[in-house]
Amino acid sequence: MKNNDLSLGTALLPILILVALLSYNVLVYGDDALSGSNQFILLIGGAFAALIGFRKKIAYEAMIQKVAENLQSVTGALLILLFVGALAGTWLISGIIPAMIYYGLQILHPSFFLPACIIICAIISLATGSSWTTSATVGIALIGIGTVLQIPAGMVAGAVISGAYFGDKLSPLSDTTNLAPAMAGGSLFRHIEYMTYTTVPSIVITLIVFFVLSLTRETTGVADTESLMIAIKEKFTVNLWLFLVPATVIVLIVKKTPPLVALLVGTLLGALFALLFQPNILLEISNAKLLTPTVAYRAIMDAISVSIEIKTSNLLLNDLFTSGGMEGMLGTIWLIICAMVFGGIMDAIGALTRISNALLNWAQNTFQLFASTVGSCLAINLTASDQYLSIVIPGKMFAKAYSDRNLAPENLSRTLEDSGTVTSVLIPWNTCGAYQSGVLGVGVGEYFFFAIFNWLSPFMTLLYAALSIKIAKKT
Repeated sequence: MKNNDLSLGTALLPILILVALLSYNVLVYGDDALSGSNQFILLIGGAFAALIGFRKKIAYEAMIQKVAENLQSVTGALLILLFVGALAGTWLISGIIPAMIYYGLQILHPSFFLPACIIICAIISLATGSSWTTSATVGIALIGIGTVLQIPAGMVAGAVISGAYFGDKLSPLSDTTNLAPAMAGGSLFRHIEYMTYTTVPSIVITLIVFFVLSLTRETTGVADTESLMIAIKEKFTVNLWLFLVPATVIVLIVKKTPPLVALLVGTLLGALFALLFQPNILLEISNAKLLTPTVAYRAIMDAISVSIEIKTSNLLLNDLFTSGGMEGMLGTIWLIICAMVFGGIMDAIGALTRISNALLNWAQNTFQLFASTVGSCLAINLTASDQYLSIVIPGKMFAKAYSDRNLAPENLSRTLEDSGTVTSVLIPWNTCGAYQSGVLGVGVGEYFFFAIFNWLSPFMTLLYAALSIKIAKKT
């Protein structure tokens, strides 16, 4: 394939067209853009790249071959996403996720309300894998409690968002946490392990700042979380035995067990604990009066495969106790497949190589390469207005540049999350900023400064790059 004569402008043209189309698409569809329209736009971007390839005499078969190689490289990631959906379902019906929320709410106290907000939201987001669900449920309750305590809404919202995005980033149940290593060509648990190096210092600094803020404020009233805890207790059997399941999964991960095996074990143990501790939940899901083997089997399989909802006496918890199962992961899987089509064609026509060479020529050192990645993620968040796209587009654009520099893929995946995922909520017209602002009833301008974890994360990843801390090389 004679594609070495591709100019940088021509190589960038499909990406520029893609960003322009995605920006308009998000403007039209808003939060629903991920339901399918964004995926089709990625295919349109691939079609533009293919037209350039045809002009350069690149064979159609060669492009399809590259797409096939790309899809093969993310097979493990796609399977992990399906197992993540299955695990989330069984951990909900077994009471594991409700137990995490129940014990998390017990740490709330007016004297350290703001740091407690961060910790509670981090626990819930880590358990559910969703910053959006955390904000729309417990986040709303915390905003209400903060109002009673006469704490500014922007301050409470900043604490809620900081904790929610911290948990989202480190949760194996999170779609963005799975998406980033898939785009960078790395593994899920290695990505999570590597993220802790920048994420933990960022959240520690955030907690210290909010602890100081709590000491400088006088609060009045009572942090009433009793209604939430009563609603959980009414529905689920809550005890510490339930934590044996996540503890087992953590041990398997530490022992370097393959991710698919660890997730499968976690899913099956969740199903077993549902039978042992939550028979009433299985009856509710199946709309049955007597728990027979068939009823139990059907309830567990529904939780694993499709969307389920467990209703409680508290309306806020109803949204939180919803799981999409494997079906809920299909949107992200669809996005990855279409991104691989776009990336494969861009690779086949030599565009990614041309862009990678230009980046390597400009980025004379590792810090400049990291800075380019951070800048690209922020630019996509500002223009395409979607956190998923801020991971997908720079991920495909920079993967070869990191590889050519002998940098392990977790460097890229961590940088994508540190600069793409968390900063999306700081932009009012981004889907994340619009969603969080609407759900919490607090403007982005009000919580921007107090979302300390979110704007601190990209600076932390750049600091590590500048000081060459935890920059893994390819093995």
